[in-house]
Amino acid sequence: MAERDAAAEAEAQVRAQAAVTPRRRIGDHGIIGDMETAALVAADGTIDYLCWPSLDSPSVFAELLDAEQGGAFEIVPALDDARVLQIYVPDTNVLTTRWMASAASVEILDLMPHPDICGDAGLDRRCLIRQITVTRGTVRFTARCRPRFDYAREVPEAAAVDGGVRFAGRALTMRLYGSVPVQAAPGEAVAEFTLGEGETAWFVLGDDALRRPDDAGVSGDITETTKAWQHWLSRTDYRGRWREAVLRSALALKLLTSDRHGSIAAAATFGLPEAVGAGRNWDYRATWIRDASFTVYAFMRLGFIDEAEHFRQWAGKRVMASDQDHPIRIMYAIDGSHAKDETELPHLAGYAGSRPVRIGNGAHAQSQLDIFGELMDSVYLSNKYGAAIDHAGWQHVRGIVDYVIAHWQEPDAGIWEMRSEPRHFLHSRLMCWVALDRAIRLAKKRSLSAPLVAWSEARDAIVEDIWSNFRHPEHGYFVQSRGGTELDAALLMMPLMRFVSSTDPVWLTTLDAIGAQLRDDGLVYRYRGDDGLDGQEGAFTTCTFWYAECLARAGRLDEAQLILAKGIAYANPLGLFSEELDLRGEPIGNFPQALTHLALISAAYFIDRRLDPSYRPNWQP
Repeated sequence: MAERDAAAEAEAQVRAQAAVTPRRRIGDHGIIGDMETAALVAADGTIDYLCWPSLDSPSVFAELLDAEQGGAFEIVPALDDARVLQIYVPDTNVLTTRWMASAASVEILDLMPHPDICGDAGLDRRCLIRQITVTRGTVRFTARCRPRFDYAREVPEAAAVDGGVRFAGRALTMRLYGSVPVQAAPGEAVAEFTLGEGETAWFVLGDDALRRPDDAGVSGDITETTKAWQHWLSRTDYRGRWREAVLRSALALKLLTSDRHGSIAAAATFGLPEAVGAGRNWDYRATWIRDASFTVYAFMRLGFIDEAEHFRQWAGKRVMASDQDHPIRIMYAIDGSHAKDETELPHLAGYAGSRPVRIGNGAHAQSQLDIFGELMDSVYLSNKYGAAIDHAGWQHVRGIVDYVIAHWQEPDAGIWEMRSEPRHFLHSRLMCWVALDRAIRLAKKRSLSAPLVAWSEARDAIVEDIWSNFRHPEHGYFVQSRGGTELDAALLMMPLMRFVSSTDPVWLTTLDAIGAQLRDDGLVYRYRGDDGLDGQEGAFTTCTFWYAECLARAGRLDEAQLILAKGIAYANPLGLFSEELDLRGEPIGNFPQALTHLALISAAYFIDRRLDPSYRPNWQP
């Protein structure tokens, strides 16, 4: 009966997708940014998503979520039957969109100036730069900038000013300048112009303090931003066989990292659906302790120690500002303040009709005990390969351990933030064990004062609980929750966290069961059971890479390479991943997702080392 219900729900999902066709698909985008905010650039050259001035600020462009009223920045060349391609300038987050037709060819460079050079090369403020060049022939263009402030709840007043257009709203004012004449129209700016072969035009969009730039300033920021990204990426010594995918993942993760604060967002977007036509539409523009801690591990594997240390300092401030009842929260706003409450935006149509569109995230009020393990693992690694923990920091770590010892036996919402009744999830138990294990290791490594006997007893009690109460009654493999029979792809973290040997017979039985029940070729689902939400969720892209790494750790390298190759093939043409994939392998969910990119880095890194024992990067876990 359950299988028939799941099949019927899957068919309904396919019908819903067919019924509402989005103007632009989630996967048809690249991302640009300046480590304060980010924009999505569609494959047709339209910027249809941008929040300003910060990643978690209200949107300025959100046509991806509402084709009629969301707002967008279009540049349209008059070319019939043009083929359109997108690539990044190598080793950067500078995006090129190229039109190629029989009559002419065009390219647009999109970027935000890198924070290391902002104000030095030419422009004096953070901004968005769009440079258009005709590389062959003569082309007529139409550009329309239609910002819609405050999540498309406000149409700003557009007025000509200083050779550009000023968009004035209640809480935000922006300016658009161009090297070609720009006209103000109701709620928008419009430019029509013609360029011949070799000619260039540009537009710059920024806040109200932006001064009118000149050609040299724009050109300088493009050149210096390109160099800044390439210089940053040159710090890694990764030279494995999946270099292109790994380095693109690193660049995507860097865009989700706050240059100002050190926090790391889970994704750049809000409201993009995990199931088209259903209500699984969440806001990921916040820092989850779990996701960010895993990102630290990925950065460190690639040699980006500064990013790991910056996050450790940010997280340390959160811990020090906490109280005994809540030593750390599940998620925070980018600036470290409390995460925003969940709110619906009923005026937005939603991507492919997927409503309600939500901002904020109600999961911040849940109990998710696993976060202490992820945090302590990142603290342990940062101390092992970076700066040593200070006395005050260690006292807060002891507070975290005390909290885990007092609460590890409680039910919670788990890693997947279930909105059903709390349960005793194995993954949460596992990460409570990790919290204690890493604290004990750190205390011994640094000779720090701690009640090691009591901590060890609690750690061992968790081990006994997992082995006794989280096994399938008939088959003996590990299961999602205490006393249950369902599987969960989060169990793939067990060998990755070194709780169980990668070749333990019980673990190998669990790995095979996950492959048989949660995998569809290269797609891996988080779980199959009811999670208290409408709609059938898609395959979770992160889990594919966890599965590949577990296969490699079990010595099944041929299978691991195949799964890794299949997983990478599900990236969009620019190498970016959304949160999930639908039944056709199309990207769904928020985009790009940090958790997937860091899992790809981890899997590729480990498989490289197994395939070539002589491969020894500078940093090794």
